[in-house]
Amino acid sequence: MKKVKHNKKTRKSYFIKILTLLVVFGTIIVYGNFTIGTTRYKITSNRLPVTFKEYKIAQISDLHNSEFGQGNSKIINILKKENPNIIVITGDLVDSSNTDIDIAIKFIQQAAKIAPCYYVTGNHEAWIGDLYDELEEQLLDADVTVLHDEMITLSNGKDSIQLVGLDDPDFTDRATYVQESILDAKLHNIGLEEGFKLLLSHRPEAYEVYVTHDIDLVLSGHAHGGQFRIPFIGGVIAPNQGFFPKYDAGEYNEGNTTMVVSRGIGNSIIPIRINNRPEVIIVQLYSQ
Repeated sequence: MKKVKHNKKTRKSYFIKILTLLVVFGTIIVYGNFTIGTTRYKITSNRLPVTFKEYKIAQISDLHNSEFGQGNSKIINILKKENPNIIVITGDLVDSSNTDIDIAIKFIQQAAKIAPCYYVTGNHEAWIGDLYDELEEQLLDADVTVLHDEMITLSNGKDSIQLVGLDDPDFTDRATYVQESILDAKLHNIGLEEGFKLLLSHRPEAYEVYVTHDIDLVLSGHAHGGQFRIPFIGGVIAPNQGFFPKYDAGEYNEGNTTMVVSRGIGNSIIPIRINNRPEVIIVQLYSQ
């Protein structure tokens, strides 16, 4: 009888432990999918004009029609609190499988009241066909600057830097093996000048192309943080990079080029994230 009682206690103990683990894991999953954080980067360059010291850039990437609070109020509140000099949107503002332009535009209209907004397309904009024209028209109506393979000047005081924006290569060709060449040709054709260059490009996998063109800072997205993140290893899978992607999230440095890859905010094909909280990125610039 004592042995039976002991076995019941052991089974009960195991059950409680497993239930506790499931509750903890479930809480982590819910927290990591329905809350949004802020990730900060300090970028230093000897080519940055002194007047741009502490210039603050907020990056929004891969919204995919997600909503965090009514009208994306949670994201808007973060942006208001940070009060950036500019807000950049690095593609996939909408999702091609469930396109809702109203969600995107309501968010943009509020963001544009906080700071000047600059936008480049992602692959999902390329996939929505004629709906993209409607999206861009409304972006322009909201005073968003849409960059199509072009460079403009950002001024701060008496100095300026170059802001470059690339359209997603899926607008040209969806074959993966030609897309780095497409982006390379785009940068050649823009005619970059001497001085600090900030590039907005949805595709982090083309990092070597950006290094070749001596870009100072690249802000990118697309990888969704690798979707599922393993501690000390990184992301598990990312579009156009496959399993254990090289450029999944965070900061990368080679030569004069720094790339910051956003984990993004929304999801697309895979509807859940693990250990991969959605984020708003805040970059502050410093001159050496």
